[in-house]
Amino acid sequence: MLPDLTQYLWIAWLVLALIFVIVELLTLEFTFLMLAGGTLVGGLGANLLSAPWWLQVGAAAAVSALLLFTIRPLLLRLLHRSSAHIPTNVDALAGIGARVLVPFVDGAGSVKLDNGETWTARLVEGERNAEVGSRLVVRAVRGATVEVAAAVPDPKENTHG
Repeated sequence: MLPDLTQYLWIAWLVLALIFVIVELLTLEFTFLMLAGGTLVGGLGANLLSAPWWLQVGAAAAVSALLLFTIRPLLLRLLHRSSAHIPTNVDALAGIGARVLVPFVDGAGSVKLDNGETWTARLVEGERNAEVGSRLVVRAVRGATVEVAAAVPDPKENTHG
C-alpha cells in the first residue's frame, strides 16, 4: 500500500544539509556549517549503512555536537587571529612625518608628508611657526587639513660624527 518512507530518508538528510548550508551563508558563524557536517556525516552516513532512523538521528546529533564543540572554536580562533585593526586612508596619517613646504602664516601652511602627499596644514595649539624644510609630525586629520606639531628629534638622524 504505502511505501516505507524510511527508504527515502537519505533525501531528507541531503535537503536538511542544504538548508543548513544556506543558513550558514547568511549567518557566517560556522554553527550551521557544523550542523550540516553532522547531518551529512552522521545522518546520511548512518543511512547509507542501513541503520534505523533513530540511530541516524542520534549519529547526526552526536557528530554535530562534536563538530560544534571541537572544530568550530578552532575555526573561529583562526578566523579572528588576523583581524587586528590596521589603520588605512586618513586614519593611517596620524604619526607620519612631514616637511614644511610653505611658510606658516597665522598657524596655517603646507606640508609634504613622508608618503609623498601634499596637504594643507595647521599647527597644533601652542606651536610656534615652523621654518620651510623643518620636520613635523601629523597629530590629526581635520577634514582636508592635517594638524601638525614639531617632530621629536630622532637620534638616528644625527649627522654629527
